[in-house]
Amino acid sequence: MQNPIQRPRVVITGIGLTAPNGNTLSEFRQALLDGKSGIQEYEIRYFGKTLAGICNFDPLKYQKKKDVRRGTRAGSIGVYCAHEAIQDSALDWENVDKSRVGVYVGITEHGNVETENEVYNISQFNYDCSIWTHHHNPRTVANNPAGEINLNMGITGPHITLGAACAAGNCGLAHGCQMLWLDECDVAICGGVSESIHTFGIFAGFNSQGALAKSDNPATACRPFDKDRTGIVVSEGGCLFTVERLDDALARGAKIYAEIVGFASNTDATDFVLPNAERQAQCVEMAIRRAGIEKNQIDIVSAHATGTSSGDAVECEGLRSVFENCPNVRFNGAKGHIGHCMGAAAALELAGNIPSFTDGLIHPAINVDNLDPDCDIFGQLVLNKPERRDSVNYILNNSFGMLGINSSVIVKKWQGE
Repeated sequence: MQNPIQRPRVVITGIGLTAPNGNTLSEFRQALLDGKSGIQEYEIRYFGKTLAGICNFDPLKYQKKKDVRRGTRAGSIGVYCAHEAIQDSALDWENVDKSRVGVYVGITEHGNVETENEVYNISQFNYDCSIWTHHHNPRTVANNPAGEINLNMGITGPHITLGAACAAGNCGLAHGCQMLWLDECDVAICGGVSESIHTFGIFAGFNSQGALAKSDNPATACRPFDKDRTGIVVSEGGCLFTVERLDDALARGAKIYAEIVGFASNTDATDFVLPNAERQAQCVEMAIRRAGIEKNQIDIVSAHATGTSSGDAVECEGLRSVFENCPNVRFNGAKGHIGHCMGAAAALELAGNIPSFTDGLIHPAINVDNLDPDCDIFGQLVLNKPERRDSVNYILNNSFGMLGINSSVIVKKWQGE
């Protein structure tokens, strides 16, 4: 039998984010604890009035007006989050070898916003394609968000944009870890971003599926686990982590948020959009096995929990099959607060739970007034108000997406061992 591969330990040393209810980790975390929603009324060309989670960060903090005009919303979100993550890590950025920095950004979709806008523009001129912008191709190529970050920050190491539907934030983080293991980089900026609210097609598509949330009160529109849930609230956002090998982080005396100890991804291979409880459960179990821990050591499971009628119930079915007889485990979700941030969802939701390692609080899933019995997980859901624990040592973050992609990431409290 071959010896197991000895991989370097990998840790999170910086977090940069923008969410519909906060532009820093501290703001975002407080909003999650307070049950503050970032959902607003929104109107978009062709589709009309709807609801959305809209970010309110300053794109000019790290970009010039020309760069914002030339680039994409996803690129601006990525640039903002990357700078914030590097600043938060306290790396000596001026003296970092930029050829040894890798940027790995997960997305749900990219290019729809820009293409829709250009088609609209030429429609105002009898579809004269001569006015089609020469910026279109670099805006819509699949590597754009990560590429814009490298251009803005002078990073000459690899940049990859990973299309992984709504599992993208987890997949971006996992890919960053793998590149550190392979010595492709010394610093990984990784996670996920989304500009999805700027394309009318995503609203129209979810509406056609009967999966778009509707409510007279934007703050309570997204209701994961609730019997009266009506669907998804589409949101934009971003969260990128600075990730390093443990030895490098210790050598420079870095603040360590968490150690990444396990992750997994698999595929349902059963339907374009409908989830599969068995495959989701297998993904979770793979991540736990790779982390080398027992199921009941998990303190928090951050559920994908989009607020759709079938999605929540199927996920809870899978979680019940994994965590039966695990009374220590608590389950929560953040989409009631922020809606579905698509490619950024997994990264944001993980970031929102990481402060539990230090404050001992588990933020709740909100807007659950009438718990669907199909979504009950042994009475261990944290609903509507935070729960305090003596200690939180392991967090499991789930995120699943269309075409049956599933992802799970496990992080561990850093205790200086």
